[in-house]
Amino acid sequence: MEFDLENSLTSLEEHQSDTVPNLFASESDHMPSRNFLHCLKTSGFYVSFRQEAISLILQAQYSCNYDAFIPYLAANYMDRFISKQEIPQGKPWILRLLVISCLSLAAKMKNAHFSVSDFQGEEAGFIFDTQTINRMELLILDALNWRMRSITPFSFVHFFISVLELKDPSTSQPLKDRATEIIFKAQNEIKFLEFKPSIVAASALLVASNELLPLQFPLFKCSISSCAFVNKEKLLSCFNAVQEMVEMEWYESMLDTLSCTRTPLSVLDRQCTRSESETTSTTSITNGSTVPEIKRRRLNGHSSK
Repeated sequence: MEFDLENSLTSLEEHQSDTVPNLFASESDHMPSRNFLHCLKTSGFYVSFRQEAISLILQAQYSCNYDAFIPYLAANYMDRFISKQEIPQGKPWILRLLVISCLSLAAKMKNAHFSVSDFQGEEAGFIFDTQTINRMELLILDALNWRMRSITPFSFVHFFISVLELKDPSTSQPLKDRATEIIFKAQNEIKFLEFKPSIVAASALLVASNELLPLQFPLFKCSISSCAFVNKEKLLSCFNAVQEMVEMEWYESMLDTLSCTRTPLSVLDRQCTRSESETTSTTSITNGSTVPEIKRRRLNGHSSK
């Protein structure tokens, strides 16, 4: 049976009376350990290891044309594994073996074709036989306690959309689509590993609603913040982090567009703006033009200046 990331609990129908409490009660079992978050903050090795692993996983998505949920699931396995298993330094082949094994497991969960040969060649630098990959898969399964039906932010999207009580049902799909885009992007950022999947899902939907339905945003904010399963402080922190990530993406897109003119002024503006954008949310891009204030709305109701 193919695993659907939006329906992590197999035996229960979606939103049955005990489904939602079970999801919230179990989500912490599908997160990296707290010790891992400390390691990421104090160890450059684990930061670079994760960045390279995520890069390889994303490369696999584009080169093999995978369903986007396969690399997402693989990255989830990878994060949980390296948070519980010490990774020896000075052995670069371990990273590629881990990535291949996580992708293989994710593909199996999604009933998708996976070919090891797609990831092994002279350019890869390492060749692994099937037995080696199978042993690595068993190590991953053991470290994850065989919890392969990961509870992720996608598991909570439908629930939080129902909490919003949308007046126009046709807005549900655009909200879900935009929130899905945000959730995919958030996985690449280390800072989101500290938040529970439900908090990431709620934050992504709030940011999406702020973009698509700004007039209804205050009501949506109140509805989700009032949810009994939601920690308001964590929601505030995660929402602001997601908003900053989305804004930075907007900045970079705008800067890439401006750089296409290849004039001395635009090149200089790009260099200055990249530097200034790290310390301010409203940065001049060219001759006084600024990012619209509507792109930023803090959860506490105050617009940034």
